[in-house]
This record gives sequence, C-alpha cells and structure tokens, in this order.
Amino acid sequence: MSKKKTSRKIRVAFRKNRAEKPRRTDWTRKFDEHGFEDVTPESEERISGKGELVKHRTVIGEVQNTEGVNHPGFEVLPDVDFTKCQAGRVLRVFGLNSDVESEDGKIYSCVTRRILKTLTTDQRHVVIAGDRVAFRVPEQHGSNRLEGIIERVEPRYGTLARSSRNRKHLLVANVDQAVIVTSANEPRLKPNFIDRVLVTAERAEILPVICINKIDRIDVAELQPLIGVYSQMGYKVILTSTITCFGIERLRKQLIGRQSVFAGQSGVGKSSLLNLLEPELNLRVGEISEENEKGKHTTTTAELLKLSFGGYVVDTPGIRQFMLWDIIPEEVSGFFRDIHPFENLCHYPNCTHTHEDRCAVKNGVADGRIDLRRYDSYLAIRESKDE
Repeated sequence: MSKKKTSRKIRVAFRKNRAEKPRRTDWTRKFDEHGFEDVTPESEERISGKGELVKHRTVIGEVQNTEGVNHPGFEVLPDVDFTKCQAGRVLRVFGLNSDVESEDGKIYSCVTRRILKTLTTDQRHVVIAGDRVAFRVPEQHGSNRLEGIIERVEPRYGTLARSSRNRKHLLVANVDQAVIVTSANEPRLKPNFIDRVLVTAERAEILPVICINKIDRIDVAELQPLIGVYSQMGYKVILTSTITCFGIERLRKQLIGRQSVFAGQSGVGKSSLLNLLEPELNLRVGEISEENEKGKHTTTTAELLKLSFGGYVVDTPGIRQFMLWDIIPEEVSGFFRDIHPFENLCHYPNCTHTHEDRCAVKNGVADGRIDLRRYDSYLAIRESKDE
C-alpha cells in the first residue's frame, strides 16, 4: 500500500477523558464545604488548551480539505505506517469492536485506536458501517482469532446522517444510493418521513430511490397521486410485495453494482426484502405491534452486506424519528425539487414561503403547480428546524 508522504505537525483539539462528570451527585458535600455560591458554568476555552472541556495536542498527520464536503468525518487524518497496515472496510460495529473485511476477504475483529476516539468530533460514533479504514494486525501470540486495530478512517463520501440528541448520528458512509423503504400499510405510509430522508439524501448528494413495500395490503390505485407527485420530480418509485414478489426483480436491478443503504422505519420490511433479494443472508424479521402499528427492532446495528449479483447494501435499524442534521431552516426549500424553482420569483429575496405576501411558492400551491401535501411537509420540516 503506497502513500505519498504529506504529513506535518498539526495542533488539534482532544476531548478530555478525565473531566468532571456532567451529572453532579455530590451536592450535599459541596454545600457543607462551601455553601451556595453563584458559579458561572464554563462557556469558553483558553487558547492554551487548559480549559475544562477540551485540551490541545500536536499530532502528525494530514489536514483534510473539507471545503464543499457535506460530511467530511475527521478534519485531521493521523499519520500511520502504511507498510504495516492493511486496507479494509467496516462491515458492522458492535460496541467497542468493529468487524472489518480486508481486501483478501478475511474478517477481523478490530478495536479503534485511542487517538481516533479522543479527537473532538460532533459524531456519536467514531467508526460506522461502510467506512474504509487502515488497520494493523498485531502479533497473535498463539490465538486463532483474527484481530486488529483501526489506525485511521479514510475520508468519507455519501454519508447518511440524522440528528440525535443534538449530535450527528451517522447511519452509514460511502454509499451512492439511498433506498427509502416505507410500507403501504401496517405500519401506515408516512410521506413526511420520505420527504425528510429525501432532503438529507439531496444534501449528501446521494441518489434517492423510494420503495413502497406491502402493496398487497391495499388497492394500488390509492397510491397513484402520491407516486405521480414524486415521479414528476424525477424520483424513481418502486412498488414491492414480499408476499407476491411483485417488484423484487426491478429492485434487484436498481441495486446491481451500487453501494446502497436501506433506510426506513421499523416494520416496513427492509430485512424481508433483502432476504428475497439474497436468500443466503437469512436476516431476522419481526412482526408489527397490534396496539400502535409500529415495528419491533429486529435489526440492531447497521450492517454492510455483499450482494452476489454485484454491489453492497447496508441494512440499518428501524428509525422512529428522522431529524435533519446540519441543515438550517433557510436551506430546506433548496432541497425540495418542486419548491426550489419558484424561489427566485418571490417578491422578497429572503422569503420564507410561510407568511409573506406576493410569494411565488404560495401562489404555486394555490394554482395547483405545487402539491399541497408537499408544501405542508416543507412547513413541518422548517418548523422543526426552527425549534
């Protein structure tokens, strides 16, 4: 593995791993010692790196060019000895360990290098399914297990992310297609969920495909208005049924040779579809709760699966809520293909398309040129970003 040497010394921020716990449990002792005091919480950091929240160190590595990149991952790529490392791809992550497939097809159980876990980042997880990594295999000392240490996570592209507790939750990395799986019934179809994932896919420059499963449970004619709206905007819509196998072959052709991710709510049939597409996977499937029509989590972690007919697909756990990450309210309309063309026709250059008069978007809705349900979805997404 050859690599051009462009490393240099870089001053970077690290998370402190010995800071005070965020939840205090010693209030009684503190009161006995000091009484009540007005203490201003730490809100700024000293340039010296001796603050309460982060510390700074010098590492040898490369600065990643993040200009124009939506989800760059690490801004600093630590230097590694590539003569002692192998290239691999993360298949799945279980707690502190990751299963990594090497270029020769072997699967190693790897831990993550400490420097990667302490670099400051807004991500919930350092390593995710789909990551391309450089990992080192230590001396086994008689063990038959294939183990390794992830030394570096290579720059990412095509990442699907959402917001979770005000932090970035990356679902998958290095994909070029997102299959948004929903169900026609049981659980009921939720177009707003589709719109949220569409906005995220457009933001990440990933090709979105809408898959409506379980069409055997309804009259397909009921879906035609919805299908027509998405089709007119250029989105591919595939109807499927795991009972009748309708649309399975069309879905298979869409996956050939691509790096895809299946994203959808619990119970919509993601794993069932993949079992039909690739029977050898034998993925666990669950049933729908009769009380709330919500699926039960059978897929517990994102997993990269190799397809025998070419390409990879990531099966993700069911998503109850999909909150947008790194998209401000003013940007939302730009990712709506049907609303964006009308923006330049509005009277006010900073029009929000919510309450202003002489708004071309609102006029488009009134004239029937913009679907009312899509406009309501835009308002709901924008309102949630404002919150």
